[in-house]
Order: sequence, then C-alpha cells, then structure tokens
Amino acid sequence: MTREQVLDALKGVNDPAGGDIVSSGTMRALNVDGDAVRFVLEIDPARALAYEAVKSQAETALAAIGVTANIVMTAHSSPAAPPDLKPQSAAAAPKGPEKIPGVDRILAVASGKGGVGKSTVSANLACALATEGRRVGLLDADVYGPSQPRMLGVSGRPSSPDGKTILPLRNHGVTMMSIGLMTNDDQAVVWRGPMLMGALQQMMTQVQWGALDVLIVDLPPGTGDVQMTLAQKAPVDGAVIVSTPQDVALLDARKGIDMFNQMNVPIHGMIENMSTHICSNCGHEEHTFGHGGVAAEAEKLGVPLLAEIPLDLQIRLAADGGAPIVTSQPDSPQAEAFRKVARTLIDGGHA
Repeated sequence: MTREQVLDALKGVNDPAGGDIVSSGTMRALNVDGDAVRFVLEIDPARALAYEAVKSQAETALAAIGVTANIVMTAHSSPAAPPDLKPQSAAAAPKGPEKIPGVDRILAVASGKGGVGKSTVSANLACALATEGRRVGLLDADVYGPSQPRMLGVSGRPSSPDGKTILPLRNHGVTMMSIGLMTNDDQAVVWRGPMLMGALQQMMTQVQWGALDVLIVDLPPGTGDVQMTLAQKAPVDGAVIVSTPQDVALLDARKGIDMFNQMNVPIHGMIENMSTHICSNCGHEEHTFGHGGVAAEAEKLGVPLLAEIPLDLQIRLAADGGAPIVTSQPDSPQAEAFRKVARTLIDGGHA
C-alpha cells in the first residue's frame, strides 16, 4: 500500500472544522508500513466527541482498501501566552455554570470508589423516575468505562442533522447519551484531561435533550476532572452518593461527599448498595460487605438514607440484559426499592 493511496482514502473523510482531515491538517504523522497505517488526529479538545465519529469513519475508509489503521487522537497545543495581570471587567469575567436548555434539574449519582454499583443504581433510578411520570435524561459521564448503553439496551450511533447538534437515543422512557455509543465495545478511550472535559461539555450542551424534568449524570468514581467540569459548567442541583457498607468503600465515599461540599453541591441522600444477600436456596441472610455503615454515615452527615439495595442476582442479570429490573420485573421487591428512592426524590423536589 502506498502513501498516496492512503491519503486518497483519507481525503474522503470530512473534518468537522471544514474540508477533509488531510487538507485541514488535522491528520499528522502519517506512517505507512505495508498494510498497517498509523497517524495522529490533532483536534480541538472541545470537539472530542465529534472527532470520535471522524476516527471511526477514517478506520472504515482505510478498511475498505485493505488497510489496518492505528489512529491516536490528541489535543492540539498553542504557544503559552504571558499572563494578563490587568483586572478583568465584569463583561470579561469567566462565565459561571450555565443552565442546559430544557433541563429543569441536574442530579449527579456518584461514588468515591469504583465497583459499588453506581451505574446500576443510575440506570434503575432513571427508569424508576420515568415510571413515576417524570421526563428523564441519563448522561453517562463515565467516559473511560461507559456502561449505560448495555444497561439500557441501547445500540447504534447518535445522529447529527447539522454536524453540531447531537440527537440522543431513548429506551425504557429514558433519553440517554454516552461516549460508549460513539466507540466500539472493546475500544478504549485513550484521552487526556482536556479532551475528556471537552467531550463532557459537548454531551451537556450540544445534545438535544429536549424538555426534561431531571437529567441524571452517572459520574465516574473518584474526585477528578469530570466531577469538577460538571460543577463548573452546569448548575448541579444535588447529588446522590452510592456506597457499599464496607469501610474501604465508605472511606472513598467520604472524599466524594467532601468534594461536593467544596463545590457547594447539596447531598440529597445516600444509598447503601449490596446491603445484604439472601440465599435463593435456603433463605439465609448474610451481610457480605458488612451492614449499616452507610446508614451510620448518613446519620452523621444529617442526610437521608434513601435505600438499602440488596446484593441480588436478578438485578445483575437485568442490567446485563439491557432491561433494568425496574422495567423487566416491575413487581419485584428489588424494583420497589428503586421506585421508593424515586418517590422520595420527587417528594423532596429533587427530581
């Protein structure tokens, strides 16, 4: 395969900034080695989501001529400017959080530690709120580990009528957007902080959410860029903290709570997930991860304990199957636990 053949194929891939990725200079460091091609897409981090689709189009174009592509996206840099030490005028002051058009409330679902079932809680809570008659959106902000497309049974890529506005997908009464819809299931998102923050901002402001009573944001674990960007760019009305009862999880949950306190985001309550396990054969109840730790922490903080969700096989099977238990087994005690959380948040004016 010659370099010219590869360039001809890539000239058919449009650049959202205008032209194609070859003529625009977005494609750099092209290396052709037989049937293997490597190059870099140097992009504006604020448009990271749009360029994820461009990357897929480039891979498809090269596959059509029998070439395997290894494409890396990176954020372009500009020469550092000297600091402006003059006082800023009110008009030039940095903008604060701006409301997302059509969205009444933003509710963050967070955890300090990974693996505590935060995404499962987010999906079921979104479906439970929809069941209660609320207009619900779900933003999967866990960019490195997006799981909501699988949990809500959504597939396919979002469309864009004008190259700027993104049309989200919908299932189980929930409008959903995730970076997982823009990538293949086994494809890692290898992004630095600026690209990650740019993608999150796009998913908040360029997605056509429509009229929503509440937008649930499924946050990644920890206290990093995504959490800070969310609070800085949009008015977050409150957060729900998910944790297992074990001490290690509670240690990290406290850090997450402190982060929201520093960002002046109120805590609407805590959920103890994997609270207890009841054997399906003998009915014996055991507390695999301990019990009562989240309740004690909620009492200490003066926030409600919204629910104690059991460690249950059916919850896991339903999530893996693309139909959360609230919709697949609506009469089950597990589904009722999530609906109780939804009603509590609605009654409190939080959803």
